[in-house]
Amino acid sequence: MPTHRIYSMSFASVYPHYVAKAEKKGRTRAELDRIISWHTGYGLGDLERILSDGTDFETFFAKAPALNPARMLVTGLICGVRVEEIEEPLMREIRILDRLVDELAKGRKMEKILREG
Repeated sequence: MPTHRIYSMSFASVYPHYVAKAEKKGRTRAELDRIISWHTGYGLGDLERILSDGTDFETFFAKAPALNPARMLVTGLICGVRVEEIEEPLMREIRILDRLVDELAKGRKMEKILREG
């Protein structure tokens, strides 16, 4: 899929896949939302609005209230590419989120996912 198509996809079109991936492995939507909030600074009300208004990925990250500096500590493979080696800023943000969701689904403790201590 060309990169520009990913950017124009609505966040709401991908979010159910994140939820399903987490829940399939016994994790919760609340945990997923906490990860998204940690990454972007969006609150629960903001997230609900974004899910209902069709916000695309480009806007989702461009208008993020407070991208967490600790997100740059997220490393590893996603779709066969090392997150830390992705040069394009928006694609890197998307893949960081993908990696965080993977960590949640793999049963990693929230403290580790959120790079606390």
